[in-house]
Amino acid sequence: MTGKPEEQPHPDLAHPNWAGLVPGGVQPWKTLSSRVLVEGFRVVLEDRVQTPSGAEVVYQYRPRGPRAMFVLPVTAAGEAVLIRQYRYPLQSTIWEVVAGGVERGEDLLTAARRELAEEVGGTAAEWIPLPGFYPQPSISGVVFYPLLALGVTLGDTAHEDSEVIERVVLPLREVYRMLEAGEIGDGPSSLTLWHARRHLAGRGLL
Repeated sequence: MTGKPEEQPHPDLAHPNWAGLVPGGVQPWKTLSSRVLVEGFRVVLEDRVQTPSGAEVVYQYRPRGPRAMFVLPVTAAGEAVLIRQYRYPLQSTIWEVVAGGVERGEDLLTAARRELAEEVGGTAAEWIPLPGFYPQPSISGVVFYPLLALGVTLGDTAHEDSEVIERVVLPLREVYRMLEAGEIGDGPSSLTLWHARRHLAGRGLL
């Protein structure tokens, strides 16, 4: 016995809107040509396209395919587990919820469990899917899937060598004060917190 709560199996765990985060049927722009500008983990394409007006434009973007999970962990005592993470492009350390990319062929819940364990050493007793969203639809096809993790027990973290992360446990009311005060500058983390609020309030945690 480890003393940790046993995770409930949710093989079909998904928010109803997740199924709709796919390409639509009608494509008003016509792709004339396409080339890869950047290869590797974050592929960038440059397409020459024709718009409905007949104009031809060059468009650079990240194509559909990449996915990421965002997790708000809440302990059995009703405390939120956030992280302070250094972000090189910003040259700053910012507040975030747990997050990470979904590996090729990986189930979404499996990815969320992995990131929870790696970033904050967490194991959850219950998972609640929240509405998914497109973080930068004008330049990227990436899709973000947020989850609320309840009954979280904390253990040892397993950060990557490149990560500079501090785990911080805070009262939920303080986290939402920070959100409303604009102290959480990461957009996806803020939206994850916003979507989680009604579930937390419904359980008397807020």
